[in-house]
Amino acid sequence: MSMLTQVDPYKPLALGTNQRVKFNTDAPFTPTYVQASLTRSGDPQGIYTNRVKNRHIVLENPPRASNVQKEHNAKKARRELEKKKRKSVALGRRHTDAKGLWKLENGAEKFDLFLPLHQLWMGYMSELLGLSPPSSVPVAEAMPNASSMHPKLVKADFHGSLLTVRQSKNPCLVGLSGIVIHETENAFKVITRKDQLKLIPKKNSIFTLAVPLYSTLLQTQFEPAEAVSSALSGQHSGTVLDAPHIAFDLYGNQFCFRSADRAGRKFKAKETIEL
Repeated sequence: MSMLTQVDPYKPLALGTNQRVKFNTDAPFTPTYVQASLTRSGDPQGIYTNRVKNRHIVLENPPRASNVQKEHNAKKARRELEKKKRKSVALGRRHTDAKGLWKLENGAEKFDLFLPLHQLWMGYMSELLGLSPPSSVPVAEAMPNASSMHPKLVKADFHGSLLTVRQSKNPCLVGLSGIVIHETENAFKVITRKDQLKLIPKKNSIFTLAVPLYSTLLQTQFEPAEAVSSALSGQHSGTVLDAPHIAFDLYGNQFCFRSADRAGRKFKAKETIEL
């Protein structure tokens, strides 16, 4: 019966300084294992010497993806990218209603609160239509060319404008006026001077749109940030109706488009019979 000798694995090696540990054996593991695995060969030692010894061998050999698999992965990546792009597009009506993005807080339905927005819109119209500064030219010469104004107005943004219902099949809407805070495909949402939020349908209604006759921007050129700060500080009080202005009739039945859709739409001049 043989006695097992106990070896302390944590015992320090009896080595001198700057010496390496060398393992010597008569049967190294790698040659022995490879030659033992080549059972069908007549000369396993020769195969090991010619093909394995002193060579870098990849132990894993993963299967290469076929062209069909690569095309499938590329299509899948494109579909995922298109989904991400669709998610980044403007939210639809259901999502905005669910998140309450267009709902005003309690106490925010104030006409004076949206006057700075109206002042910014007047500056936007002054720059879009190229209006001349006040007291520089007489009123007869300050009137812009109507043929050049119409294509710009039909594509302009009306958020912040002052609209008045001039005629409608619903008599309760006639005379209603306010600042537009939200425009949808079929309606305008306005804040009236009585601090009331009204939803006015576009169909079967004719609106009056007032545009300033003279530019409301300062004669000195400044950055957009300064324009916003000047409007918010209330340097130019009042609405577009308190100064010389130009009135346009807006037919709601021919204007049932979203603001973003109107910007890229091509309108054609044609006579219509309304109401």
